[in-house]
Amino acid sequence: MDTYSGDTHEKVIDVAGLRRRYDGQFEAVRGVTFTVARGELFALLGTNGAGKTSTVEVLEGLARPSGGQVRVLGHDPYRERALVRPRMGVMLQEGGFPSDLTVAETARMWAGCTTGARPVGEALEMVGLGTRHKVRVKQLSGGERRRLDLSMALLGRPEVLFLDEPTTGLDAEGRHETQQLVRELRDQGTTVLLTTHYLEEAEGLADRLAIMRDGQIVTTGTPAEVTAARPARIHFTLPEGVTPDRLPLSVPSAADGRRIEVRTDRLQEDLLELLTWARDRDVRLLGLDARHASLEEAFMDIAKGDAR
Repeated sequence: MDTYSGDTHEKVIDVAGLRRRYDGQFEAVRGVTFTVARGELFALLGTNGAGKTSTVEVLEGLARPSGGQVRVLGHDPYRERALVRPRMGVMLQEGGFPSDLTVAETARMWAGCTTGARPVGEALEMVGLGTRHKVRVKQLSGGERRRLDLSMALLGRPEVLFLDEPTTGLDAEGRHETQQLVRELRDQGTTVLLTTHYLEEAEGLADRLAIMRDGQIVTTGTPAEVTAARPARIHFTLPEGVTPDRLPLSVPSAADGRRIEVRTDRLQEDLLELLTWARDRDVRLLGLDARHASLEEAFMDIAKGDAR
């Protein structure tokens, strides 16, 4: 189900009933429908084999759909590739650039194949490779190669940008810088479709997201909407001499020895009742931790088959 309600011309990516089969038998994508609005960052998530890559390859024009309809910037990305490709940036999981070329040579080669390419130096500076322009690709670290992949995807000043696992292999600083760059691109009006296994990254970046399982989208919405369907959790340990049966009965809890877990849709109310109970009985709740469900928890529930 899709939550977008804007005008048709604002749908930069429009997918309706997409199906993709391999060898005419195995169906990797089974009736997927979603839209991505102009200037929106949309994350497509799922476990390995869920159908993400099979879906994105169709959107990028690299494969023909077996059924359904796909439009990117108003065109069929496979049949009308010449109209779509110059306005699109694609960052694959691995770029496969010639290893003996330098960073600058690689960028110049790529720019020569790109319509309206931005200056090579600018593209490299955007991803922090400005001082590495003389280094051969084979001498770059894994993280630097990912930066180069992103730089080449940005050369053509794309209107729509496909990012497949963009921060894999980056250290914490590189991941933060890349995420900030993606936010800036989105804020400047670039439409971004992101796949990532870093759920924290998706939760922090995405305006909306969809989670796939077995070739279908099982939930979609903003990160807050997706996590809101899952219960919040309160964890704590009771001190010696205090048994779980003394906890207030109105707060549903599960005990593992003295370690207590509360799952609740009334986080504030149940937390207040627990704290009031503990204060009135002079009980210290050790290691107290209370939080709403995370995207990771929602994702794991869905991966296990709970698509509430």
